[in-house]
Amino acid sequence: MTGRNALVVRTTRETDIRLELSLDGQGQAEIQTGIGFFDHMLEGFARHGFFDVKLTVKGDLQVDGHHTVEDTGIVLGQAIARAAGDKKGIRRYGYFLLPMDDALVACAVDLCGRPYLNFDYTFDAPMIGGLDTELIREFFYAVSYSAGMNLHIKVLDGRNGHHIAEAMFKAFSKALDMAVGAEPRLDGVLSTKGTL
Repeated sequence: MTGRNALVVRTTRETDIRLELSLDGQGQAEIQTGIGFFDHMLEGFARHGFFDVKLTVKGDLQVDGHHTVEDTGIVLGQAIARAAGDKKGIRRYGYFLLPMDDALVACAVDLCGRPYLNFDYTFDAPMIGGLDTELIREFFYAVSYSAGMNLHIKVLDGRNGHHIAEAMFKAFSKALDMAVGAEPRLDGVLSTKGTL
């Protein structure tokens, strides 16, 4: 499987976003969102999932980071859906248990076409660097609904917010990499309905 790429451009009165995504990359990232810690999380997503990502976001950060983070999630979800295409020959399901120092995070993904997010963690600190921690859930919600995926993220252990957030993004990337990976025994899509 090669050549699964997507380009998504989204311009509103709140954000101007351009995203190029390759599901069959080498983990290369060029990311500028205007929020340093968010850039760091998305760079980890690209690197550990072996996705190539070029992303520029110009958002209304003079208001706050909400529109920038949420709209980036919308665009990333759209790009994942476009790049995965008809989903023929992929595993569909992916999961990963990721340790990050004190943190341990589980993530499971189903590229079923039905959106759902299960995210039950509340960060102790209101901010990590320049990122409002409430927006981490908003990001994953936007990704799951725009991509049409079931996404479950569970924090099993951890004290440090930076480590927990980083473990979430990396666990998601590893689970997604598994889900979009090739299943050589499969002819068509992995569904008794014949479509996803």
